[in-house]
Amino acid sequence: MVDSELPRTRLDQLMKQKRMTLRDLMDRYREITGTEMSERQAYRWVNGDLKKRPYAHAQAALEQIFGEAASRLLGPAVGSGLVLQASPMETIGLPPDHERYDWQRQVIARSAMRAREFLSRTEVSNVGTETLDQLTDDVRRLTVAYQQEPLEALVGDMSETQNQVFGLLEGRQRPKQSRDLYLLAGVASGLMARASHDIGASDEAMVHARAAFAAADNAGHDGLKAWVKGLQSLIAYWAGRYSDSIKYARQGGEFAERSRNTSAVWLASGEARSLAALGQFDDAREAVDRATEARELVRRDDLDDLGGFCTFNRPRQLYYAAEALAWAGSDAAASTERFALEAIAAYETAPAGDRAFGDEAGTRCALAVARIARSEFDGAADAMTEVLELPTGQRTHGVVTAVGHVQRSLAAIEAEGRALNELGDSMRAFTSQRLALPQ
Repeated sequence: MVDSELPRTRLDQLMKQKRMTLRDLMDRYREITGTEMSERQAYRWVNGDLKKRPYAHAQAALEQIFGEAASRLLGPAVGSGLVLQASPMETIGLPPDHERYDWQRQVIARSAMRAREFLSRTEVSNVGTETLDQLTDDVRRLTVAYQQEPLEALVGDMSETQNQVFGLLEGRQRPKQSRDLYLLAGVASGLMARASHDIGASDEAMVHARAAFAAADNAGHDGLKAWVKGLQSLIAYWAGRYSDSIKYARQGGEFAERSRNTSAVWLASGEARSLAALGQFDDAREAVDRATEARELVRRDDLDDLGGFCTFNRPRQLYYAAEALAWAGSDAAASTERFALEAIAAYETAPAGDRAFGDEAGTRCALAVARIARSEFDGAADAMTEVLELPTGQRTHGVVTAVGHVQRSLAAIEAEGRALNELGDSMRAFTSQRLALPQ
């Protein structure tokens, strides 16, 4: 039967949608805050019988449960206000003065019932414009901050943002809002994948990456699908699974072909690194050239507009080219050094939002490898100076692995000298103290 009593507040409206009772609300409140809420207090919140706003911690608990601002939750219901509807097949009684079966009126009444149900479902949304805008701002901030700040300062916000988006997707939204939420869910999961990778947890990183791809699929966003494949290629590369890295990069090709966002450049650049790591240097150089061609055809999209880790800028492209060629040793040392120096110069003149401590460190490691191959040991030590000064909180798995590449290059040569010994000692000390999040 139709619930004849319209919701008095947005909170009441959402609880009816979710089939929540007062007891459910009280239990969730206790789980979050560790304190009890009286049934009378819960009733006053739901019915809007408040003389003043609840305390800040209570408002925060409400926002965590329902994913909307407390001011909105304690305010009036939105949309048509209808929440529970009768089944479309339920018999609708006719006035008693009808002496015969009025089938036309029955059809019209049923049609009106369906129209009311459609209206309630399309107008009632658990995501307002302000909520979506705020989430987008939060994700944009994290994609930029991730490249510049220690992970331990961001991982809490990243996890909370991912949880908030997931929670909202469990509710009801208009199609456009759902698409936008899935895009944000994909990026938030991608950031968590990168965070897992940066502490060396590649299996967990792939779980988050698969969640990101599922979100991209639900959003119908080819650019996001290509971006996730680039992320999976990166995770596999730093885990030493070069064939898998190439596979992911190539899987992303079909999506990149349709979207033409900067992920197309990332996929070709990532493939180049892994091909080179397997000793396929001619193919690697061809992939570097494909990345250059892809840059000329780029059409930026809403993912690129988030900036930071979500867009593959030119300094990063130059870094990938340098690292790919660094695998070829002395045969490509001159080209490696040229790309690395171009990348360093590009980063130093780039806007603040394009800086990335991990990629810049990787660039300097590639430069050091090239100089070691040319027996320019003082130059190699100079290239590593800023890398070895990174604080422990920025010694991510990728950075430490890149430093390990320099160590192996140094160990492969037969030479002695003060510069070599000091560089070797500094790198051993660096890799012994890497990023580890607080327990």
